[in-house]
Amino acid sequence: MTAKTGGVPALRIEPLRLEEIPEVAEIENLSFPTPWSLSSFRHEMTENPYATLFGVRVVRGPLVGFGSVWAIDQELKINNLAIHPRWRGRGIGTRLLEALLKFGAAQGCVEATLEVRPSNAPALRMYTRAGFRVIGRRRGYYSDTHEDALVMACPLPPRSVPPRTLAGPDPGC
Repeated sequence: MTAKTGGVPALRIEPLRLEEIPEVAEIENLSFPTPWSLSSFRHEMTENPYATLFGVRVVRGPLVGFGSVWAIDQELKINNLAIHPRWRGRGIGTRLLEALLKFGAAQGCVEATLEVRPSNAPALRMYTRAGFRVIGRRRGYYSDTHEDALVMACPLPPRSVPPRTLAGPDPGC
């Protein structure tokens, strides 16, 4: 998948390769207080039959983000979505989210779900703009701060209906 829209650079969004795990781990470490380990990413890519990891590269450039999803029982579970801090605010997170939702719909998923920190305002804006709504709260979910997680869900279009394109600038994801 390639994207170019307004201020969004030309992007390639495609499944990650094992040799890209160190680049993913760098973005993960810069993005989350309790990052996944290299072995966690390797396990998702080689052992979990429900998992797909996508990388985002600037065309002829570096890996700038990634997303990890599970497609299981008609649900797309977004486990992880991160953009390198130097590349945030350019619409890349929005384009990656669109690609993940499109992938889920193509897999026959009817709903996407995720957890997000209430303190992550840019992500909350992006997810809300994409059609996600808060459906629950997991108390003390994050082990580092004991912050709650908001559980969000978004219906996915049937395979025959093209997914919506998110409008507006990326809020920083």
